[in-house]
Amino acid sequence: MQNYLWFNKVNMDDVAIVGGKNASLGEMISKLFEVGVDVPFGFATTAEAFQKFMSDNGIDKEVGKILQDFDVNDISKLQKVGKKIRDMIVGSDFNKDFVDDISQAFKELLDRSGDNTTFAVRSSATAEDLPTASFAGQQETFLNVAGLDNILIKIKEVYASLFNDRAISYRVHHKFNHIDVAISVGIQQMVRSDLAVSGVMFTLDTESGYQGVAYITASYGLGESVVSGAVNPDEFYVDKKILANNKPAIIRRIKGTKKTKIVYSPDEENSDISTVDVSPGDQKKFSLSNKDITELASLAVKIEKHYKRPMDIEWAKDGLTDKLFILQARPETVESNRAKDVKIEKYILKEKSDILVLGRSVGNKIGSGKLRILTGANDMHSLEEGDVLVADMTDPDWEPIMKKSSAIVTNRGGRTCHAAIIARELGIPAVVGTENATKILKNRENVTISCAEGDEGKVYAGKLDYSINTHILSMLPEIPVDIMLNLGNPDNAFNCHNIPNAGVGLARLEFVINNMIGIHPNAILNIDEMSDDVKSKIFDKSLGYSSPRNFYEQKLIEGIATIASVFYPKPVIVRMSDFKSNEYANLIGGEQFEPNEENPMIGFRGASRYLSSVFRECFEMECNAIKFARNKMGLDNIKVMIPFVRTVDEAKAVIELLKEFGIERQVDGLQVIMMCELPSNVVLAEEFLEYFDGFSIGSNDLTQLTLGLDRDSSRVAYLFDERNLAVKKMLKMAIEACKKSNKYIGICGQAPSDYIELATWLVDEGIQSISLNPDSVVNSIIEISENNK
Repeated sequence: MQNYLWFNKVNMDDVAIVGGKNASLGEMISKLFEVGVDVPFGFATTAEAFQKFMSDNGIDKEVGKILQDFDVNDISKLQKVGKKIRDMIVGSDFNKDFVDDISQAFKELLDRSGDNTTFAVRSSATAEDLPTASFAGQQETFLNVAGLDNILIKIKEVYASLFNDRAISYRVHHKFNHIDVAISVGIQQMVRSDLAVSGVMFTLDTESGYQGVAYITASYGLGESVVSGAVNPDEFYVDKKILANNKPAIIRRIKGTKKTKIVYSPDEENSDISTVDVSPGDQKKFSLSNKDITELASLAVKIEKHYKRPMDIEWAKDGLTDKLFILQARPETVESNRAKDVKIEKYILKEKSDILVLGRSVGNKIGSGKLRILTGANDMHSLEEGDVLVADMTDPDWEPIMKKSSAIVTNRGGRTCHAAIIARELGIPAVVGTENATKILKNRENVTISCAEGDEGKVYAGKLDYSINTHILSMLPEIPVDIMLNLGNPDNAFNCHNIPNAGVGLARLEFVINNMIGIHPNAILNIDEMSDDVKSKIFDKSLGYSSPRNFYEQKLIEGIATIASVFYPKPVIVRMSDFKSNEYANLIGGEQFEPNEENPMIGFRGASRYLSSVFRECFEMECNAIKFARNKMGLDNIKVMIPFVRTVDEAKAVIELLKEFGIERQVDGLQVIMMCELPSNVVLAEEFLEYFDGFSIGSNDLTQLTLGLDRDSSRVAYLFDERNLAVKKMLKMAIEACKKSNKYIGICGQAPSDYIELATWLVDEGIQSISLNPDSVVNSIIEISENNK
């Protein structure tokens, strides 16, 4: 019999021999090396060797007796039985042939890699890393192992880990027979990522299932800190379409705290690993360069292409050679296995309360229950059905009880940590990386966990009411108008990718400025004149970028590119910033640059602001971001929209200013749209349209200015109604003017989302597109269809 096989002698046809993980390593070594995928070399013990070990020592029969009809929900008994089986395995001996073969293989591996090399000893179960069941983290992995004696000890401990509590429980719940599952052990050369960086990447967005991106997490040191959730890692999104065109493809960067890292233990005789603090300077930087991010994404795409399915990949950078290595690759088993007849399941929070803690959202659901704070595995018995599990972090030992929880909250971890992976498998919401949940939250307090509000997960006080709307997309009717989306927060773009749409009719740049930047643009440009407090805030936010200005422009690019790439090649109309003076004043450093206006709604905003000498350079930064996204990244589906243009002279001047800043209408297919939101825009529609490629009606401002009321005033708010005959007359005139000029006419205001009868009327009048809030699209399509029969 064969006790081991070299990695380059196995492939995915050998899962039954060396398990899913080792078979995948061999597949990549033998078939992907020539396209640049580097995998550390090694060998794998065989499943047959494990079975003979179990048989020779009589353990297989004992296991069959002990686990027959065993109730894994009895946690106390599970722990005792699991320990008994593991002790039997660790206390038994390998046969002589096995020891001789492994000794010879290990000698050859040392000859190849050097006497001072240390190794990872990894589990690879025959039911692991399958397309329908991940088994990820079920068995043990040991890092930085040196010497033959230690290798043999760790092989036995990996064998024993096939019967740890979590693995026994997982097999029972997924209906795998304990005796039918065997294990192989991979002995693989260590990558010196303790001196560099490592992490996990997926070839899709893990929260929405959107397959147009590679999603990369990274932190300093060995990758176990990311996999286990011990750190809040950096996160990066790379667009695959842009990457394929060999253009700058990083569409999102999110800086993690990265407070600790796992490194080789300084005690060389111990051959172990230890956790140390990351320096404050490194914590505030990104752990990966753009070059490394792009290279990792390219590797991910090559691996996905080979396996022909979304993949979950562990990677590491060697600090001695600066080379990137793939440590393992397995099928992604949650999002990619969802029903193909896509349905939209929208969770909507119907009330709000105090927010207790914030973190990274996992999934897009809402859950509620009583808090149960667990400080370790010894507390597991206290978790009751429906509780919200709160912990510093979770690990695979907790899996038997995690299925009881209605939601999970952790202090540490990112979207690829253990808690996040299990929450997705269980279909429950999780908020990870809160940093302080175990200190702030109180045991047995009722809370609501919301992951339905973008990237930021929220823990609200009390049990709040929420609803779930479900629609099967294939059953939606055809309607005689383009339905586009209103999107402000780029965080929502991935979740909206499968909503029926003809593109984005309104991408609000001010939402990007507010949510992703938070600093007044003039405070960026005039940082030397700012107070020490404001300077400190600006420098703190912009760490990891070449300058505060670079930070501002890069974040604008990321926001624009995220939305434009998700919907490519459909049109995405990006409205340049339309903050009012009071809103700009709320940004960091904003008060110093903004006037105190009685009515900001009709004050210093829109085109007037762009043309002003005090804002001109700020507007240039917005234009630079548009240029980069369109010209460098190839996102030529972006259209520019100018809001609040009061006069025809302003229209002419703003078009000239755009040209001066490198954005020229009708060059390289660029269209410039104007927000039609003032009565003057309607009355002089033909004159305005000489400078623009069409109108997008802003019904909110057009209504208040037609009726002469302040929609923020509660005393006259009852008069605000877009269905007023005067307003409808304005809408009709705008539509007719665009049709006469053969130019685009759409509407992106709130009105069609709120009043289906107005949406139907607009269709009858000949509107080309209606841009709606994502949560109202499905109902609007159904009702427009019904009203147009």
